[in-house]
Amino acid sequence: MSPITYSKISLFAVTAALMSGCSPQVEDAVSRDYQPIYPMVSEVSGKLPDGSIYSTQAAGLFATDRRASKIGDILTVSFAESFQATKSQNAATSKSSSNKMSLPGIIPGSDLEERISNALTSSSDRSFTGSGSTAQSNSLTGQISVHVVRVLPGGNLEILGQKRLVLNKGDEYIRVSGVVRPEDISADNVILSDRIASANIQYIGAGDIADPANQGWLNGVLAAISPI
Repeated sequence: MSPITYSKISLFAVTAALMSGCSPQVEDAVSRDYQPIYPMVSEVSGKLPDGSIYSTQAAGLFATDRRASKIGDILTVSFAESFQATKSQNAATSKSSSNKMSLPGIIPGSDLEERISNALTSSSDRSFTGSGSTAQSNSLTGQISVHVVRVLPGGNLEILGQKRLVLNKGDEYIRVSGVVRPEDISADNVILSDRIASANIQYIGAGDIADPANQGWLNGVLAAISPI
């Protein structure tokens, strides 16, 4: 292999590596942290006989509560999130000072006294004015079903779940985790998102639509070290 051909191959390899570094990270199809957790199924040694009125294989006659209460139960989270935040700041400072000295023994009003007085006179004036403001708003509506993954000692339920929406030019991921109180769950087994404590709500995009909005790591490094 000639030195020219080897140089071309090396240049191509370096260019390919740099181009791969410019591509953004693609979101995982399903996060391991959000895999569903199912309760352990215990084997029953024998079936208890059923009576003419009561059946051991069905819920009680008046047990119509279908709200999530144990590990593995499914709960629906209804999103009604809307946030707005604004912040502004203004700052202004100023400072001025002057000093004047005179030497004794010099005839007042003389040319020498004036020159020395000018040399020993100093003044300064400094001021600063700055302002800044920021505003942010977001909203999220919809529903997602999650699993109960743990029952806490106080009776509260820890929930975890995700939804993946497969679109033509990209995928969307909605992920939810947090702690809910059983009394906040409605009769139809739905809880509002603003009733979730320690809530972690993620809305993530991946694919052709989301990629242009994400900057690759190499572009980030170049932007950080660029002097302009």
